[in-house]
Amino acid sequence: MKMRFAGAFGMLVAAGCATVSLAAGPAGDPVKGKTVFARCMACHKIDASNTSGLGPNLNRVVGRRAGSYPGFRYSPAMTASGRVWNEATLDAYLTAPARNMPGNRMVFPGLANPVDRQNLIAYIKSAAK
Repeated sequence: MKMRFAGAFGMLVAAGCATVSLAAGPAGDPVKGKTVFARCMACHKIDASNTSGLGPNLNRVVGRRAGSYPGFRYSPAMTASGRVWNEATLDAYLTAPARNMPGNRMVFPGLANPVDRQNLIAYIKSAAK
């Protein structure tokens, strides 16, 4: 009986730990994120050139106020959002940009896969110059 209880208790503890680690969110893999970023490269750069394409340069976007990259003309929705980009706000936005911020100009439909989003965010953070 004790053995059965210990085994069941161990499984509950393990399941609880897995739930906690999943709730905290995966860190993401920047190498895999670079592959995901290939979908973004048609519009975005992520380098220290201080130039943008169709979309703003994403260099050092984490920690930056939305709609504030110098010289880029943003939608009123983006500049008025008051949002600061961090892992959580990027994750929510990248899920469905039009739904997350109605009126923004980004036509990208979003990334449904949460692992792709986490990997992309890890890459964006690692690519900052």
